[in-house]
Amino acid sequence: MKITVLGAEEYALKLSRLGSASEGITKKAVYRAADVVADAVKANLQAMPVVDNNYNIYAYQQHKKARMSEAQRDGLVESFGISRMQNDGGYINVKLGFDGYNSIQTQKYPQGQPNVLIARIYENGGSTAEKQPFIKPALNKTRKAAQQKMAEVIDEEMSKLMR
Repeated sequence: MKITVLGAEEYALKLSRLGSASEGITKKAVYRAADVVADAVKANLQAMPVVDNNYNIYAYQQHKKARMSEAQRDGLVESFGISRMQNDGGYINVKLGFDGYNSIQTQKYPQGQPNVLIARIYENGGSTAEKQPFIKPALNKTRKAAQQKMAEVIDEEMSKLMR
């Protein structure tokens, strides 16, 4: 008995193209999912209730907890972004985070407050600042949507290669 499969070479060629393109497809999917999460973090930040910076000076003097000021929020929104792609031992990932300084200059921070510090303070709260989380709610809200976006990108790219 002899079995002949027509198009086997073409199918093998498509599979080899898929194998060589898999890292690029993965990277594209990860970036698109990161966009979904990043958009939610920025939306949460922009919707954050803020106070005038003078309120925080008064709160500090009265030993009360500070709240996020408009200048702090604006610094976070402007500095928020997605890092370059990393391949850590076969794990493709990006990081979302904050860079630089906001416009509030103090004696301790003459070039402005570090945005990463401000984000951490308000996300987790502290002895001098109220907890105002904006990252964790965005992650919880977008987890399934980000996974769906990755699946869509992978399916789309695979179908392009298999045509």
